[in-house]
Amino acid sequence: MTDNAFRPSRRSDVSPFIAMDVLAEAARLEADGRSIVHMEVGQPSAPAPKAALEAARQALEHGRLGYTEAAGISPLRNALSAHYRRTYGVEVPRDRITVTTGSSAGFNLAFLAAFDVGDRIVLTMPGYPAYRNILKSLGLVPVELAVGPETRWCLTPEHLEAAQADGPIKGVLVASPANPTGTMMSGDALAELVAYCDAENIWFISDEIYHGLDYAEDQTTALALSENAIIINSFSKYYCMTGWRIGWMVLPEQLVRPVERIAQNLYISAPEISQIAATAALGSVQELEAVKAGYVDNRSLLLDGLPNVGLDRLLPVDGAFYIYADISRYSSDSLEFARKLLHQTGIAATPGVDFDPLNGHAFLRFSFAGAHDHMKEALVRLSDFLD
Repeated sequence: MTDNAFRPSRRSDVSPFIAMDVLAEAARLEADGRSIVHMEVGQPSAPAPKAALEAARQALEHGRLGYTEAAGISPLRNALSAHYRRTYGVEVPRDRITVTTGSSAGFNLAFLAAFDVGDRIVLTMPGYPAYRNILKSLGLVPVELAVGPETRWCLTPEHLEAAQADGPIKGVLVASPANPTGTMMSGDALAELVAYCDAENIWFISDEIYHGLDYAEDQTTALALSENAIIINSFSKYYCMTGWRIGWMVLPEQLVRPVERIAQNLYISAPEISQIAATAALGSVQELEAVKAGYVDNRSLLLDGLPNVGLDRLLPVDGAFYIYADISRYSSDSLEFARKLLHQTGIAATPGVDFDPLNGHAFLRFSFAGAHDHMKEALVRLSDFLD
């Protein structure tokens, strides 16, 4: 047997999630005593809602936490059904809702249930890097389409028609609000894209994990536009529960049982304590709107302050909590620029190449989910660094 007989699989050869690499390096610097301003990951600085924490404490005192049904506990699924009725005026039966171990598990389940090996799925570029990496690891083909200011960094049916010329498209994945850009699709633009997918028998996957964090556009759920849409959402962003690893899907009827079967085998169920806490979190809107008001303040501070320190080419920030900034006047290598920024100033930000292998060398993503004082400090450090 040769020394290299035991090798990693070819499917494991995916790119790293650079934002997490930056987080790891920032943590090492913090352990050495450095002061770090964290703007690299989309993680709220606020804790989970008080009601969620109290519900979790009570569950721990009860003493027994175990498996749940793979689709999730009934109280949470009922509460999510009510959430869609209250928030969007859309009726969603509980049976079409599946609780997942974060949105990451939702993407895995959607890709496995809807597609076969070799299927082509359209993504935007720039876009969330885990989309393409998960697809590749599952033997699927990400088709990344560059979007720009002419469409406000959103996909259009014309993009899809052009992509279909190179081979059939089986799926489209869209996030609105988007990561890393923060841009949102208008209701009309989203409806036009969903209608095209329905007409062409293309699965439409709507990443709605930043819903609730909208500033300039009204949010529209794809559920209101098509019964074929696959919705993926999470308690990580608006609900400030990243570490609880809890999310959900709303599925077309024909995918409910396939997703359940796959979930039974891959995950058994999402953690019961997280499901209990999430159920309580859905009733914490007043508390969460106060957290959102902090994002509004941070957004205003940075949209005013970044141009003053030399970063004046910014994409529209309609929602989420990111600013995608053009750094091309300072560097043509966002990876090296982000490294210097971290080590010289203590600001952790994510290089654009994480989101866009083609043009991301000219961009940096800043998260403004942190404390307001940290955003102010970041502007001071950036001013010195760019001067």
